[in-house]
Amino acid sequence: MGAGHSHSHGHDHASGHGHGGGHGHSHAPADFGRAFAIGVVLNTAFVIVEATFGFLSGSMALVADAGHNLSDVLGLLIAWGASIAAKKPPSSRFTYGLKSSTILAAFANAVLLLVAIGAILIETVDRLLDPVEPQGWTMIWVAGIGIVINTATALMFMRGRKDDLNIRGAFLHMAADALVSVGVVIAGVAILMTNIAVIDPIVSLVIVAVIAWGTWGLLKDSVKMSLLAVPDSVDEGKVRAFLEGQPGVEAVHDLHIWPMSTTETALTAHLVMPAGHPGDAFLRDAAHALEHSHAIGHVTLQVEISREQCLEDCE
Repeated sequence: MGAGHSHSHGHDHASGHGHGGGHGHSHAPADFGRAFAIGVVLNTAFVIVEATFGFLSGSMALVADAGHNLSDVLGLLIAWGASIAAKKPPSSRFTYGLKSSTILAAFANAVLLLVAIGAILIETVDRLLDPVEPQGWTMIWVAGIGIVINTATALMFMRGRKDDLNIRGAFLHMAADALVSVGVVIAGVAILMTNIAVIDPIVSLVIVAVIAWGTWGLLKDSVKMSLLAVPDSVDEGKVRAFLEGQPGVEAVHDLHIWPMSTTETALTAHLVMPAGHPGDAFLRDAAHALEHSHAIGHVTLQVEISREQCLEDCE
């Protein structure tokens, strides 16, 4: 049967990138190398300072914050590694390159945060049962430095957070950290004013709750992507309607849409066109339209002249 298998990649890179909708495509991770480097250095130094002063001053909230910051450094390193891997060219074994490593990184990041939460919870419960008098001023000064470092790092990732789950993970981490440090400053002030030692572990519990909330969203999204769910930014119904509405298309079947990475989406579909193969220009235009209207950059369409292959799939 004349099943013309046409392979059309919507890769008109000249026009496909950075157009109106700001989809970012594969360029999103490219500009963040410096942000990752600065973030890792600043936060590593801060973790050492914060943990040291936390233990010396007896503040569990500072130790909790340092633990969270350490998970951030690891998270940043994972996200950084993934954004570099995503730019590796395809090979004969990894025909898509290593783009989906960004999805793995987002997942690993969420798991790491859950581990950090568990460790801090155990220590905090211990402190609640056996309060230690922390030093309020130390908490205020050290956490104050944390606010500056975390806010600065978060701002570096801010513009990439909408287009890339991996960058969003880095941004969320840093933004949560800045909030956590604000909490520690408030706790320090409260301890100075009231002398109630139990304020410190209570603040530590609040910090854990904040981290848990952000982590759950990241975990959910990365698991959905790992399971090749249609990305949230794509409306499967609209894509199907667009393909069915093309001239000469009688039916669409085997439509698959999945994330190749945290920024790129792929699609394959079979189009039943009894009048015959419409030519390469039709496929090129369809791929181009899908990239511009639905941010799907990797399109493969198969044209079938006969309905035989379609059977129960076609309405």
